Amino acid sequence: MSTPTLEGHSSALDAAENTAAHLVAITLRVRRFNPEVSADSEWVDYQIQVDPKERVLDALHKVKWEIDGSLTFRRSCAHGVCGSDAMRINGRNRLACKTLIKDVNPDQPITIEPIKGLTVLKDLVVDMDPFFQAYRDVMPFLITKGNEPTRERLQSAEDRERFDDTTKCILCAACTSSCPVFWNDGQYFGPAAIVNAHRFIFDSRDEGGEQRLEILNDKDGVWRCRTTFNCTDACPRGIEVTKAIQEVKRALITRRF
Repeated sequence: MSTPTLEGHSSALDAAENTAAHLVAITLRVRRFNPEVSADSEWVDYQIQVDPKERVLDALHKVKWEIDGSLTFRRSCAHGVCGSDAMRINGRNRLACKTLIKDVNPDQPITIEPIKGLTVLKDLVVDMDPFFQAYRDVMPFLITKGNEPTRERLQSAEDRERFDDTTKCILCAACTSSCPVFWNDGQYFGPAAIVNAHRFIFDSRDEGGEQRLEILNDKDGVWRCRTTFNCTDACPRGIEVTKAIQEVKRALITRRF
């Protein structure tokens, strides 16, 4: 029978020490709101230790799982695809799952609050119904006439390139909730809805462009944009949102798309 040794135990301790050496102490300053407790929101600080290469979402998980299970926020894929964890981090709209701790000045309190312009339901969770209603209103689907085709609708690479940028939208609402017009007028369609209208207006296979343009020609449509570029700066997918809005405006004037 072999004699037990402490080598494995020693290696585990060394690994734990090496991991701890990479940790930094940070303060997460989260705007908390619970309508069942108070009509007012409040800032709550949480001191935790994290690896600076981890994401803000990881820090929020640590708070929820180890300190305060009542902290409420949305997240799903955690890989920047579902768009569910959009929030204001240090005053800017970002996806928590794509924002590294080291990139948001961990030496200072990291402020986290819900995105603006939508009703806060609890903590970092907002009511997304108005956002998705605007998305549905622009008819974000292919509209065609005639009989159903017996083969796929072909499109050239050049025609596909025309609207490629706006296909990247993940409906996180970061662009719309960064828009000052949307903050002050919840009836405005908002950048995300216009981006998704753009995706079909400029699709060579679609035949509903005129209908969408008329929808966006409304007083709460594309003309409300003030070209502040907040939406472009906020987009986690790098979509040139302001450019897309300007192209829709041009299409409305020229009726060429």
